[in-house]
Amino acid sequence: MHGAGERGDDLEKVKVHGPPKLVEQGKEFPFILVSPQCKRNRWWEPISLSALIDGIEEKYNVDSHRIYLTGLSMGGFGTWDLASYSPERFAAIAPVCGGGDATKTVYTIGDKIPTWVFHGAKDSVVPLVRSTELVDGFKKRGVDVKFTVYPEAGHDSWSKTYDNPELYKWLLSHSLK
Repeated sequence: MHGAGERGDDLEKVKVHGPPKLVEQGKEFPFILVSPQCKRNRWWEPISLSALIDGIEEKYNVDSHRIYLTGLSMGGFGTWDLASYSPERFAAIAPVCGGGDATKTVYTIGDKIPTWVFHGAKDSVVPLVRSTELVDGFKKRGVDVKFTVYPEAGHDSWSKTYDNPELYKWLLSHSLK
């Protein structure tokens, strides 16, 4: 899921960052990539996103045991929200420079979803503490969460994240039981 700057009704905006940008540049992925666009002045809504996933599963040959979720900035917040809303649905998640309600998220997701969190240490838009409080909450419950902090990165921690082939290997290594 994209960030706040890509909201609206111009789908070209969705191709500015993350996996949609990479596909636009010619990268091929061994999976179906779905990149919805959030309406202007709105936020990601778990109910709408769940309905979108339902529709995609009905229309396409989707392995329901291998659905992954990632997003950057506002999309990072959306990743945490949607994973909390339906933790049984996702094989793995990778929120990038996001945050959320640590108490709700930690107890809802718990150890149900493998999670790799990414954030820039010098992020002045979404402070690092927004990810740290979630990661710390998981660790206090004994949940193993991967956490990558880019020491010199500001808000754009997504370029390094989505350019990293290890992210995709890691996602694809997970499947629902």
